[in-house]
Amino acid sequence: MLSNKRIQELELVMEFEKVEECFKEVSSWIEHVGRKRLKETVNLDDSLEMLLHAQKQFKEFDLVASEYCKRGQEALKKMNQWEDFSFVDVHSYRAKLQSYEDQLEEFCTQLDETRHRVCETVRLYEFFDKVRQGIYCTEEGVKS
Repeated sequence: MLSNKRIQELELVMEFEKVEECFKEVSSWIEHVGRKRLKETVNLDDSLEMLLHAQKQFKEFDLVASEYCKRGQEALKKMNQWEDFSFVDVHSYRAKLQSYEDQLEEFCTQLDETRHRVCETVRLYEFFDKVRQGIYCTEEGVKS
């Protein structure tokens, strides 16, 4: 039984190393690319045309960022089996895993919030643009 436990522990450690490689890549991308790009979308431009351009750029970024989030979440799912083991030796691995999970969750939440904010800002600007056009048409009609 002890031998079986050790074999299982070694298998989990090997699995963790694969998952950790994936997380290191995802984590590095989040820190060096993802967070910077999210910060760039904090100040959206004042014209509808510029905002639509920013939305297009964000959508391209969002596709890539969503793929990284998905890869990280899939790696986390692989490690769900760790919950069934109570080895003392795996606590340090669980701490690392929790750290990766927290970072991923925070980034994915920020990505969702930014996606929603960009979409709502575009909708608001489109509404104001229609109102502005309606006012302009009304003023032209009154002048005629």
